[in-house]
Amino acid sequence: METLFAEVMLRAVRTALTEDIGAGDVTTIATVPEESVSRARMVAREPLVLAGIEFAETAFRELSPTLQIERMASDGQRTAAGKTLLSIEGSTRAILSAERVALNFVQRLSGVATLTAQFVEAIKGTSAQILDTRKTTPGWRSFEKYAVKCGGGANHRIGLYDQVLIKDNHLAALATEPPNAIEAAVRRARARFPGLLVEVEADTPAQVEQALLAGADIILLDNMTLDEMRAAVFWAKGKAKTEASGGVRLSTVRAIAETGVDFISVGALTHSACAVDIALDFIE
Repeated sequence: METLFAEVMLRAVRTALTEDIGAGDVTTIATVPEESVSRARMVAREPLVLAGIEFAETAFRELSPTLQIERMASDGQRTAAGKTLLSIEGSTRAILSAERVALNFVQRLSGVATLTAQFVEAIKGTSAQILDTRKTTPGWRSFEKYAVKCGGGANHRIGLYDQVLIKDNHLAALATEPPNAIEAAVRRARARFPGLLVEVEADTPAQVEQALLAGADIILLDNMTLDEMRAAVFWAKGKAKTEASGGVRLSTVRAIAETGVDFISVGALTHSACAVDIALDFIE
């Protein structure tokens, strides 16, 4: 898996450099002598949880393999404002041309990790676990889910292939199936993919009951009230895991965790995380 991730990362970095540089960085080529050498450092401008530092290092090395690069912080590390994350020395042209691509990866992924860490901290002391979702940037899913783990969260299913999740639209498509849509869907999922976990989305207490009777492994409690969640957790104890989902915010996640749910999935970790402030400073 690590080898596969490294290959995907390298392709993404090369694609980003090609997109940005094109036929050549005309400003740098025109103004900076080819033999020029500089020292620079990547610096956190705000407190953050770091993720993606290897992307930055890869971007710089792609343009000049002889650059001297030293990591001053590791992915998953909480860093204060002013902390040096990476130091680079060598070809000025390479440093300048790779700067934006390097920063884009680290700023975005560290933003995901930092937001995830805030959610994880908010539920500290409970038994719940923060999960991500499939609401990721197209082409960046493995990177953003990696960043979630750097922030202390856990990954839900990676895609449509590694876990059965029967959602409201699946149930709508099976509305006329006897004895009910949930029972029919779980039965078919077990028969076709016996080795996979089966999760059912429930919008109502009645659907929770149907999912339990059908033998679901996990019940997703979608947009339920706190009282409904507490009741579902009580009913499911010893029978199935429970997952809360739908409009989870930092201001509400603690109360949700205290209902006793096993998991809380938060789409905002990846679809609404803001890039953190990281800069590349040249050293005189």
